[in-house]
Amino acid sequence: MDRALPFLCVYRRDPNRRDEGTAKLVTSEASYLCAPGAEVERRGLKRLVRRLAETAVDQLGSFLILEIWSAPDRADRDKITGELILPRPEFRILTRRSHEAEGAVATLEFALQQIRLHRKTSQVQIDLHCQNHPPGKKPLVSQAAESKTGCDVLGLEVRPVYRDHESGEVYDRVLRSFRRQISHALKKSFFAFALNRTEVRPEHYFEFGSSRLPKQVLAVDRQLAELNSQFNFLLLVTPINAERAWNDFSERGYRKPPVFRYRPLDADPLLLKRRLMKIATERVDDPTLSYVFRQTQYELDRQITMLSDIGTFRFLPGNLQVFAAVKPKLRDLALVILQKLAERDPRSTKSNQLGAGKFAKLAEKEIQYYRDRWPAFTARVTTRDDIYSGLMVSGGDLLIGRQTRIAPGRANALLQHEVGTHLVTYYNAAAQPLRLLQVGLAGYDVLQEGLAVLAEYLVGGLSEARMRTLAARVIAADQMVRGTSFPDVFELLVDEYQFEPRTAYTITLRVFRGGGLTKDALYLRGLVEILEYLGRGGDLEPLLVGKIAVEHVPIMEELLHSGVLRSPPLKPKYLETAETQRRLEGISSRTTVLDLIEKERSEA
Repeated sequence: MDRALPFLCVYRRDPNRRDEGTAKLVTSEASYLCAPGAEVERRGLKRLVRRLAETAVDQLGSFLILEIWSAPDRADRDKITGELILPRPEFRILTRRSHEAEGAVATLEFALQQIRLHRKTSQVQIDLHCQNHPPGKKPLVSQAAESKTGCDVLGLEVRPVYRDHESGEVYDRVLRSFRRQISHALKKSFFAFALNRTEVRPEHYFEFGSSRLPKQVLAVDRQLAELNSQFNFLLLVTPINAERAWNDFSERGYRKPPVFRYRPLDADPLLLKRRLMKIATERVDDPTLSYVFRQTQYELDRQITMLSDIGTFRFLPGNLQVFAAVKPKLRDLALVILQKLAERDPRSTKSNQLGAGKFAKLAEKEIQYYRDRWPAFTARVTTRDDIYSGLMVSGGDLLIGRQTRIAPGRANALLQHEVGTHLVTYYNAAAQPLRLLQVGLAGYDVLQEGLAVLAEYLVGGLSEARMRTLAARVIAADQMVRGTSFPDVFELLVDEYQFEPRTAYTITLRVFRGGGLTKDALYLRGLVEILEYLGRGGDLEPLLVGKIAVEHVPIMEELLHSGVLRSPPLKPKYLETAETQRRLEGISSRTTVLDLIEKERSEA
């Protein structure tokens, strides 16, 4: 029992049958009991459960005991061919009492009906006034004791769709998905029970999750985070001879593809993979965290493979597994943006541009703002020769290419992009017990870059030139995946979309680096996703907890409600201004990227 909770999930092992996987349906909860099924071994079990119920009733007002067991194994066959078909999830709720529409039983019924497996919806049956315990066993709490103590007892029979009906072998992936869905259904039922029958007043059903992380979870988290920190993927796939390659490319009339050189790998990919596969993510009992850890493990595996393939034809297929290709809808949006915007943004000028040194001073001042509010914000600004130009956050530091030149009107927008988003989420994650939130969960780049570009808009710095660049990156990435050569992509940007040669070269380099990297298409894709998220009424706070993907937002909300995660200690500076709040409030379910462009253009 994680803490004083108004429920207890019970599973009794049956010594007379194989029942693989069923016990895991209760171990996902914050209050559970796995008990032996043999008569001799279970002496005292009823007394234990009754004392737990009496204590909880005294403290909380009522108590729910939910016993779970599996139905007999059986196979489903096609009526015509006789072939085996994938089974449908089936549940039977057993209760001695009638139930109300807003009560725990009705809530459980509805929640279980939402479970899908093998593309099939669940069937749920409610049996009233019946024996609410497994067949062949005696009730944990008699009907008289149930009435006397003031507790409620429910039985839940589950069809074991998570294992083979003959051998009993568990389908690991099916069980993990099934557990996650059932766990949410049970929490919703406990939430309804607490509101209707107890003195507990939770604000969300997520509050009934575990509030502490087991040692195994913390160990796996740290192992994954430590291995992730052994290499800087983006730095390793970025050429170190970008300027020399540009000189050669331009001198040869833009017709011969440039040859890029990369940093030597400072870690053996084979050894990294060996360490990665020794991390026992399968031992994590919590279905939600197990899902997150496995995702990260798979993505790290693919990234390490990509490191081995830098500069070869094998790099691109690996990239497509991690960052994906450009979808037609995103490509069409990029084309519309390039057609809609003028060749040059009136706010974009090369005169009086800030060099790396001046921008570094602005960045240090911005970092000091956050350090004053939270001393653990220890970010540093470093000017690097091996990046040449551009900005990059590596770990908790900001790296600036020595030849970087930034228009004064873009400086604040870039500060909010790099410091106010990437560094703030990095150090917010440092305040959490999960270290993976610092290095990034699987697929975090889309949301991170989308949030960072949104920050540029919120401070009025999302210029037309910037939008043209983001759109051009999408087009260049799409062309690269289609097999278009470096010179032809460069020529397309210059001749078709009127980019200056040096700008076109930089865009093309970024999508061809390593052997083909579509990561740059994520900026525009991320902006689309963040607008859709906010348009649905999504809150910004879960996005600031750390480096996560949109699909992880419900998980972050669950962990925040249960107390596993803390509210982020820092909020971006730009959120404190009235103008930012006005712009945020102006985002609705109908707001698109093109709407942002029109708004920026009207206020320019």
